[in-house]
Amino acid sequence: MKKMIAAVAALVLSFTLFMPVALADAVGEERVTMGADLTERQRKAVYADFGIEEGSVTELIVTNKEERSYLEGLVPDGKIGSVALSCIYIKILPEGSGMSVEIHNINYCTEDMYINALTTAGISDAQVIVSAPFPVSGTGALTGAYKAYEDITGNSLSSLAKAAGAEELVVTGELAEYIGSDDATQMINELKSMLDKTQAMTDDEVRAEIKNLATMYNISLTNAQLEQVLSLVRKLEGLDSDQLQEQLVGIAKAAQTANKVNEVTSKVVEDVKGFFSAVGNFFSRVFGGN
Repeated sequence: MKKMIAAVAALVLSFTLFMPVALADAVGEERVTMGADLTERQRKAVYADFGIEEGSVTELIVTNKEERSYLEGLVPDGKIGSVALSCIYIKILPEGSGMSVEIHNINYCTEDMYINALTTAGISDAQVIVSAPFPVSGTGALTGAYKAYEDITGNSLSSLAKAAGAEELVVTGELAEYIGSDDATQMINELKSMLDKTQAMTDDEVRAEIKNLATMYNISLTNAQLEQVLSLVRKLEGLDSDQLQEQLVGIAKAAQTANKVNEVTSKVVEDVKGFFSAVGNFFSRVFGGN
């Protein structure tokens, strides 16, 4: 039951930390951000992952220096690297559509991690594809998403929100290496739902809450991990948590609808399997053998 509640909370929170900043006339707008250090062959491979032709969408370039502006101090140099290789395709969707993320050659960040980090930064209602020419961590892709979204909407995302999104991606990713991506994402989202309470707590009280959640998920956190999560909570507290709470019910209903669609799809698949099984049995009885 706890897992189910956490999963719904994850979906809820991925849509609600900020109201959409995209203007109505930005719907349908697309951008591509390409790592500055890709070869021509690598660029073609990435465009193939995006499913579009080079030149068909406005392209922006992201440098390693830009990636470091959000990640330095949060991620070991080995994960940031010295070149920019992660690429992003983003398309603005109608309000209420939510966020979808697809990844190619990303071996550190998951789709859910991107969704949560991007929505924390203030990005919502978008289709996002993250790609690289070969397996990379994908942490730098967040910078490209910020840059593309701001270029489309003409609005600057909050500096605090962008920093919080980057830190959330990193902390969740590091926890995921020890406890798995699902539990890491769910645990961070549970903490996000408590931000209105943690604001009035001392650091020791917040640490106690983090430990309680860790126990719920059968997680053993090191002191360093505990401090990382505490730092993230304090940064997230600067965001608009009241607005988050107001939209929980509506998004929960959307999640329930999505679950019903999945149930119907599964039933159709099973019915089709049953049909072909029955046909196979019929011919087996009529003609014998196989």
